[in-house]
Amino acid sequence: MNHHRRSILKLAAAAGMSLAMPDLAASGSAALLRRAIPRSGELLPAVGLGTWQTFDVGRNDPARTELGEVLRQLTELGGSVVDSSPMYGESERVVGDLSAKLGLRERLFFATKVWTSGREAGIRQMEASFRLMRTARIDLMQVHNLLDLGTHLKTLREWKAAGKIRYLGITHYHSGAYAELERLVKTREYDFVQFNYSMDEREAEARLLPLCADSGTAVLVNRPFSQAGLFGKVRGKPLPPWAAEFDCASWAQFFLKYILSHPAVTCAIPGTRRVAHLRDNLQAGAGRLPDPALRRRMVEYLDNL
Repeated sequence: MNHHRRSILKLAAAAGMSLAMPDLAASGSAALLRRAIPRSGELLPAVGLGTWQTFDVGRNDPARTELGEVLRQLTELGGSVVDSSPMYGESERVVGDLSAKLGLRERLFFATKVWTSGREAGIRQMEASFRLMRTARIDLMQVHNLLDLGTHLKTLREWKAAGKIRYLGITHYHSGAYAELERLVKTREYDFVQFNYSMDEREAEARLLPLCADSGTAVLVNRPFSQAGLFGKVRGKPLPPWAAEFDCASWAQFFLKYILSHPAVTCAIPGTRRVAHLRDNLQAGAGRLPDPALRRRMVEYLDNL
């Protein structure tokens, strides 16, 4: 058993035994669960922010006011990870504009992606991301949906060595890509891998998440609510009273705590443009997490609704 797997098993034990924590709003960043990036040991808050659709607004859109407050409260409550992509419309620009206006850049962990073919086109697109996000360094650059991966990997290695990016990664959003993600994770070339994982899409539990643990690859989780499909399943349904056993007070927290209780997960990145939803999501990273028995009970409860 390698060092990374031993560390993961220790985290798994801790997840089931952690003590209840106070409300994030009262205690600030100390209450938010943090997970180590295996390759560096750097701690990341376990709940971040996705920007697909939610941050795709125009320069003069009044929605920018609340989006700025979302970013501000993300940092105030201990979060930092903001994930974007050139394919998300205006999202990179909005993140850059608002974080600069509010002086938040140094408190945020910027993750974005390259999503084009060809070395020069990839360089141009990534350089545009730096400009749009108003930053001299991007924390995590990912090859979006594995598009022209071999070409971009060479550039990303060079940029990481030069300090332009801190980590490099790969992403996908569908279980049909898991076999290829598994193959790539085994190479240990990538600091991060991002993929879909939710109570409605649990396929990653079989092989991909254990492989990430074995290889020391950090995991970002997209689609944690199965594109809001999970909320449709529980609409009008009561949260089970035993959810209080793992400090869960809402369905969003129920879904996110299930994800976070898998110790291979580094950070989940639900998207939102609402402050109330952000605060609810972040609260999933406070307090106890379900142990394996409770995880099974959660799945059974959801499947029987």
